[in-house]
Amino acid sequence: MEVNTNSSSAMDWILFLVSTAVMVFMLIYMNEWFWVALPFSLTYLVKALRAM
Repeated sequence: MEVNTNSSSAMDWILFLVSTAVMVFMLIYMNEWFWVALPFSLTYLVKALRAM
């Protein structure tokens, strides 16, 4: 079976940018809780770069 992953890369980049923006927002306004958004940002970066 062949799986098409070309379309998911664009979505992964969008999710990475959104989660990074949320992380920066949390770092500015709720700096003790920014680590909650950190795994999402890093996970989608790895998926967008196709390293996973």
